[in-house]
Amino acid sequence: MGTGRPELDALIGHAAAAIARAAASTSASDALPLITDAQEQITRAIDEAMAAAVLEEGTSLRQAGQLANLSENAVGPRLARTSRLMPYATPEGRVTRASVERARYDAELGRPAPASTPDQPVAPLRFRRRRAT
Repeated sequence: MGTGRPELDALIGHAAAAIARAAASTSASDALPLITDAQEQITRAIDEAMAAAVLEEGTSLRQAGQLANLSENAVGPRLARTSRLMPYATPEGRVTRASVERARYDAELGRPAPASTPDQPVAPLRFRRRRAT
């Protein structure tokens, strides 16, 4: 398992390019999709940075959440969407402390991650109301 820095750098670069295009836009309606694209790239970059922090730097899930200004409960599903920890996710779509320990152990021994072939591409996380008001 290699370092996630090249992927993280690419995501940050894509977000910066989208922001630059948005800044050059002449109207808010032209800028809005570009800003949304940048937001999605930044969200993915945050997730990949959290994965790198827990795998390479020994950061706990709780610490990673605090650094990203997220609740601890939000970290597991977001890490399960990263390229490096997706193979270690539980069937419920979460990365747990045990998952991270296994990923670290595999990396230490030089073992490849378990085969992971998602049936469909991973969609962005979206807010859902718990109840209609």
